[in-house]
Amino acid sequence: MHSLGTIWATRFEWFDSSGREQRIKDYIDLANRLIWQRQASFLAAALLAAFYFDPIITIICYAGVFLTELLDQILGFQARAWDGKDPRVGRRLLKKIAINTVISAVAIGIFIVSIAVQQTSGGHFTPLFFLFSASLFAAMYNSQMIGILLLRLSIYAGAFLFIAFLDILRYRPELSSNIWLEFFTIVFVLYFIIDISAKFYRNYQEKLAQLRRIREENERTKAAYEIKSQFLSTVSHELRTPLTSIKASLDLVNTGVLGEVPDNLKPALSIAAKNGQRLATLIDDLLDLQKMEAGEMEFRFETVNANELVNEAVESTAGYAEKLGVHVTTILPAQELMMRGDHARLIQVMNNLLSNALKFSNEGGSVQVQVAANGDRVRISVQDEGVGIPENASDRVFGKFSQVDSSDIRKVGGTGLGLNITKQIVERHDGMIDYESEKGVGTTFYVEFDQAKADESDQAGPDALPMSA
Repeated sequence: MHSLGTIWATRFEWFDSSGREQRIKDYIDLANRLIWQRQASFLAAALLAAFYFDPIITIICYAGVFLTELLDQILGFQARAWDGKDPRVGRRLLKKIAINTVISAVAIGIFIVSIAVQQTSGGHFTPLFFLFSASLFAAMYNSQMIGILLLRLSIYAGAFLFIAFLDILRYRPELSSNIWLEFFTIVFVLYFIIDISAKFYRNYQEKLAQLRRIREENERTKAAYEIKSQFLSTVSHELRTPLTSIKASLDLVNTGVLGEVPDNLKPALSIAAKNGQRLATLIDDLLDLQKMEAGEMEFRFETVNANELVNEAVESTAGYAEKLGVHVTTILPAQELMMRGDHARLIQVMNNLLSNALKFSNEGGSVQVQVAANGDRVRISVQDEGVGIPENASDRVFGKFSQVDSSDIRKVGGTGLGLNITKQIVERHDGMIDYESEKGVGTTFYVEFDQAKADESDQAGPDALPMSA
């Protein structure tokens, strides 16, 4: 038996050299998951045979079938422990699968043939049906490895032919006898089983090829993504240094430090300064986005006072609000609300929300920033009186490089990254961000974070954590 299993395993390894690990794991995993279905069928057959035929022979044969299932379970534990790296382990598993297949198929064949031998009249419908069911089950669920499937079916075919010739040898009937009709019917059933097995095997091969293509495409996508991230990071860093110098020079010129600026140059220099600031903002957003996607952005969590956070953010955007002619008010609770977070990143969140509200507000309008407790969470909301956001625009609002108004004549420019970055920062704090809006009336963006007790949080101190991609 050992030498036979070695020969078959060697042949099967040649047939199944492509994706061997996947085939072995699929085969054994499916075999273990279907154990109770197989045992239910064998037990039903055993009960019928024990009632109508010799119960002792039936019990002995069923016990042999049951023991082969235990061997498959042991093999399943060994296969799950294989990481697919050592080909010698794979060859040993193939050999054991071949040996177990021979033992299992022979045990099932003997069990069914014993029923046929005891049935001396009325044809062999019962054992043939059991054998057909076992063959069909193998064709459906053993298609991962064609060699193993052929091995099992060849043993079943031997049992089929034995039963087919059994009554011919017993009675030596005429060709017109029903016994010969049963013989030719069995041959036709064998052909059907071979054909259906081939179809199941081809279907499995197609699925395996499709899975391989998906994996290859995934690897190519990951490689392209890595190249894109590296390119984005390199270009952004290379642009930042000269742009910083250009901005600093323009600021010196515009402030008159280098001398009085002629009136005819002031508009051009002002436009250059504004566009320089826009480029600087874009580069900062790109760098933040790249860090987030690469999982390299670090957060230093500490206790943050929500009232102080809002006041600081409003002060830092006061110049921008004054330039746009928009009035900013705050509504703060009497009791200070504390939360855990990275102060610098939370300021970035508030600045993004405030600048967004200011940009979309009309001159002379107002923006209201409110801090309030919402159960055990802190809610910070930024309400404007701007143009509002259309319905079902959430994907564009929080998407990358997207604008709610993407037309060439939109009132407000931008990179389309601010709210996407804001959303990722908020979610990294286990918070949530959303908005409520009415077209032509205004929009309220709000963020919520878990409250934290100052004494407990301060004891823990700040901790730096990288952001997962």
